[in-house]
Amino acid sequence: MTKSGLAATWAARPASMADLATIAELRAVVLRADLERLGRYDEHRVRQRLRDAYEPDHTWIVEVGTEFAGCVALRPAEDAHWLEHFYLHPENQGRGLGTAVLRWLLKRCDRDGVAVRLNVLRGSAARRLYERHGFIVESEDPVDVFMHRPPVQRYIPGAGSGSA
Repeated sequence: MTKSGLAATWAARPASMADLATIAELRAVVLRADLERLGRYDEHRVRQRLRDAYEPDHTWIVEVGTEFAGCVALRPAEDAHWLEHFYLHPENQGRGLGTAVLRWLLKRCDRDGVAVRLNVLRGSAARRLYERHGFIVESEDPVDVFMHRPPVQRYIPGAGSGSA
């Protein structure tokens, strides 16, 4: 399938508790190389951290056709929404799907005037995706890079012209 074809055929459905094991396994696969590079990979902990933080009410399953392709969560917080658990199967990475899903979520946040925060592992290729979509670095520690994106205000002709 072409890059544009994959991004055009995806859908998101609400997650449920029944998706937890599948998402935990995907997390272990997707994060392994970066966590090993950082000296932080633990076969049990990588799955348990997802189990401990999983909130299906704020999570979507990404599907291409009828196949599970990944997941993403957008957890509301007082000052921003937190983009979390954004994992795509390796065969779906680099084909436009991540960009399409991220645009979908950011459009929702922009519409509602909500900022978005996230953390990404240091050295992760995902950081470039976030930077291309307006995320800026707030801070870093030895493992994580914390990023923030304010809501984008859309120009509406004739609105707010300043004339009274």
